[in-house]
Amino acid sequence: MSMKMKMEDQQNLNLIPPTATLEIDKDLTLLPRIKLNLTVHPSSPSSSITTQIDEWKTKQSLLDFLQTSHSLPFPLPEEDLQFKRFTKDLKKRKREDPVVHGTLHIWDLSFLSDKTENGVVEWRNRFVQKLNGVELNLQGVRFRLQVEVPECDDFDGIKKNWEHFYAFKNVNRSFRGEPDTLVITGVPSRWFAETRVSSKPSMLVTHTIFSKFGKIRNLNVAEDDSGKDANEDSGDLVSGLYCKIVVQFEKYRDFHDALRVLSGRSMQKQGSRLKADYVVTWDKDEFFRNSRNQTREKNNVLSTTASDHYRSEAPRRQVYNTHHSPDKVRSRRFRE
Repeated sequence: MSMKMKMEDQQNLNLIPPTATLEIDKDLTLLPRIKLNLTVHPSSPSSSITTQIDEWKTKQSLLDFLQTSHSLPFPLPEEDLQFKRFTKDLKKRKREDPVVHGTLHIWDLSFLSDKTENGVVEWRNRFVQKLNGVELNLQGVRFRLQVEVPECDDFDGIKKNWEHFYAFKNVNRSFRGEPDTLVITGVPSRWFAETRVSSKPSMLVTHTIFSKFGKIRNLNVAEDDSGKDANEDSGDLVSGLYCKIVVQFEKYRDFHDALRVLSGRSMQKQGSRLKADYVVTWDKDEFFRNSRNQTREKNNVLSTTASDHYRSEAPRRQVYNTHHSPDKVRSRRFRE
């Protein structure tokens, strides 16, 4: 089992091991894992596929390879390897199109507990190289396995991405040279809701949780369906109950450390069987800057509309006010 740590006890997030389980709230936990995205392609474009590929046979074929090749120090549980057929009609698919996609999770990282973050990444990369390109014989046809690390699990890659963005893109001079805002999708709304009050995500609850990573400048929480595919087969959630969280921190260091901790982990709520594979990244679209601009434009439109309405109503008000003393009307207005 991996080491369990409490967020409130951590003064320096950089000291949290990559294999540690992190309790960020009394009933909300970040679970370390290695996740790989899998895609199965025909080995040869000339291969003719006339029947749908059996997901169970695909799983068993890969499990057999993992066991005989000793790629892992323990047998991978069947439930940690999932495959799903592409829904495209066989008559419409191209010969080189993939036929099956899936995910592989390694939840027990105790064999990596003595390694640094770089050591864990190196082991993961070697494991990917060993699996990538493996041939699977399914229903008399040879297929090739493609293996990739999800972008949101590659913290070094994410960091290089934003460094490149600020170093080489033609950005406005008013922009700061480093990001400060996280975007998280694919987490259940009710996990960030006020218990026994609502199933919708709460700003107060969300702020309480993420303020443990650092001082927050801006926060936005909204319902979002874009992450529903990540967990649609879990059976623990009804589709449409996911949310999108955008967190802007006061300091770049807090943003950096929060993204590092959130990358390569899944979230679990106490009492739930679901382990939510959220997607976390940095905000290069300047969400809060654009929101302020849109609000300003909306206010300008409302102001103009109100002004036009006032002008159109002015003669009527003048007629009405002629029944009263202008001074009395004015003084009443100021007292209000």
